[in-house]
Amino acid sequence: MASWSPDTPCSCDCFVSVPPASAIPAVIFAKNSDRPRDEVQEVVFVPAGTHAPGSRLQCTYIEVEQVPKTHAVILSRPSWLWGAEMGANEHGVCIGNEAVWTKEPVGEGEALLGMDLLRLALERGSSAQEALHVITGLLERYGQGGSCREDPTPFCYHNTFLLADRTEAWVLETAGRLWAAQRIQAGARNISNQLSIGTDLSAEHPKLRPHARAQGWWDGQGAFDFAQAFSLTQQPVRMEAAKARFQAGRLLLQQKQGAITAEVMMGILRDKASGICMDSGGFRTTASMVSLLPRDPTQPCVHFLTATPDPARSVFKPFIFGVGAAQAPLVLSPTFGAQDPVQTLPRFQTRVDRRHTLYCRHQVALGLMESEQVTPREWGLPSPTPIRFWEGEQTRELGRGASPLRVSCSCLCEMAATPLPLIWGGSLSPGLIATFPWAGSGPAAQAEAAGSGAGRPGGCAGAAGWGVGPTPPGAGRPLPGLCGEGEPSLCLSQAPPGLGQGAAAWA
Repeated sequence: MASWSPDTPCSCDCFVSVPPASAIPAVIFAKNSDRPRDEVQEVVFVPAGTHAPGSRLQCTYIEVEQVPKTHAVILSRPSWLWGAEMGANEHGVCIGNEAVWTKEPVGEGEALLGMDLLRLALERGSSAQEALHVITGLLERYGQGGSCREDPTPFCYHNTFLLADRTEAWVLETAGRLWAAQRIQAGARNISNQLSIGTDLSAEHPKLRPHARAQGWWDGQGAFDFAQAFSLTQQPVRMEAAKARFQAGRLLLQQKQGAITAEVMMGILRDKASGICMDSGGFRTTASMVSLLPRDPTQPCVHFLTATPDPARSVFKPFIFGVGAAQAPLVLSPTFGAQDPVQTLPRFQTRVDRRHTLYCRHQVALGLMESEQVTPREWGLPSPTPIRFWEGEQTRELGRGASPLRVSCSCLCEMAATPLPLIWGGSLSPGLIATFPWAGSGPAAQAEAAGSGAGRPGGCAGAAGWGVGPTPPGAGRPLPGLCGEGEPSLCLSQAPPGLGQGAAAWA
């Protein structure tokens, strides 16, 4: 059995806001993925697919039966494995997972990783509740296990999950094959590497209470408290730290009750004082994600992913599912086929360089910040700016010339003078259009509400790509030869003449 040590990394934080906690009629999901500091996370787009009867699917360590149809997904994942730390699917389902240790033993035998379960649930579930059933069904059949780190020393844990869709969220906490779930239909909720479901269980494994009673963890009298029954009696030091982080996250959500936006969630993920934005020894926040899931099904879900470490010094890049979505090669790590250390036995005996292009450019940018002792804001990173919404006639005016508007644009890129295509595609029908200047372009590039022609040559787009504007002189302290603003000189590629809401396609 893999033992836990005080130096074992074990942190992540997931958040969700369900109206009326949200400032707008939308569910808002967020996660920081805290992993070994040299681990690279890539952002992967997988289109929907159909599969032959009897097909098998290779996950990180084991095969499972494939299903006839799978949904399109966007994933932020450690580049050495099959699953994902967080992601979303075309139906507006988002999931994040957390490591957890309970009284149930954690074995080293290879099974499905929690990250595999997360991806499988996104590929197969069209709602948060359906995705939950996918996880619990696979958990019952295959179990969870295997090393969760690219290292010859096994690092194993069980998992908790936060699942959200346009209408609600679920917390799913596991102990081996056993599990408990809590439904969130209003308010804000967070999870942080510990069992957090007490007596308010919405669903559970049929053998959960009998097992707890047989082990002497519950006497069968009074209310059944899942966290109390299954949590370790002696909490390790790092799990105590997770408890403090959980409480800090809950307080940050409470302080913004009724006013939570995607911007607020990004701010929470960037909070270093609480430890939510982690950089401690061999461990740090290696990637982050925020998703805006409107209650109105005619409006697109917008998913923001960093694809780079430290959200306090990264930009959240936007993604929308739709026709024309494609993989961005600059956020995709190199592959090594049969020679990959995860494929050869014994596993992880050597290391390979998995850094993708954006990761490398981001590291250069961080080095410049640190060497010049310049703050992220001085480099032009985002400052608080409210979401702006246009509806009805105003929206039609902004979007004139193309309805629905098909977007296939160039992506925000760290220190890149050439276009970096984002995994991006979608149809924005008239009704609700939002700009998010604070997600990546900060105050430097304000989205112009001017329709066709808004994007003058050389201008940089707003963070979500909806409306563009010129870059003011000196905005974001651009480096020589690079355009724009952001983290530093983070921008869209040079805008072709006439680029704006009225444009039919972005090149």
